[in-house]
Amino acid sequence: MAKTVFEPNPRVHQIFDDLDQYLEFCQDFGYMYDESDLYNWKSYAYQQFTKNQQNKAAKDMWVIYRSAVYMLRFHLGWFSPSAD
Repeated sequence: MAKTVFEPNPRVHQIFDDLDQYLEFCQDFGYMYDESDLYNWKSYAYQQFTKNQQNKAAKDMWVIYRSAVYMLRFHLGWFSPSAD
């Protein structure tokens, strides 16, 4: 009787490597991480991820979020430029 030999599939390793890279991108650039968005071209986060992989400029949502919070605070009067 022959022994069954398990050979790892390189496609599976590639998928998990891509998931790790996608998670790191989402954390660095401020996108919501959803595993189902990997390889989904309709997802904006995945579009930005592929742009980043091609060494093109991807939008950094942390910068956009910070500026929106700043403008909201200024507009609502929660922030005053002078402390006097």
